[in-house]
Amino acid sequence: MPVTLKDFYADWCGPCKTQDPILDELEDEFPDVDFEKVNVDEEQDVANEYQVRSLPTLIIENDDGIVERFVGVTQRDDLEDALSQAGA
Repeated sequence: MPVTLKDFYADWCGPCKTQDPILDELEDEFPDVDFEKVNVDEEQDVANEYQVRSLPTLIIENDDGIVERFVGVTQRDDLEDALSQAGA
């Protein structure tokens, strides 16, 4: 069951820059997870589809759909738990 983490961000978003190193570490730790960065300024249609209203927003999904949604800077432990629950 493929697991995807979508990172909705913008270049001007300070908290998004705080989130980046945490996601970089998780990407090394979870090689089977597809990490996707979605720039909301360039891909507004995708942001609207996922109803993203605040940044950063992280969405974890698998074949069953959205497993977890995080708004704001999210700690590594919370993301690890959600990825594991999603099947990563």
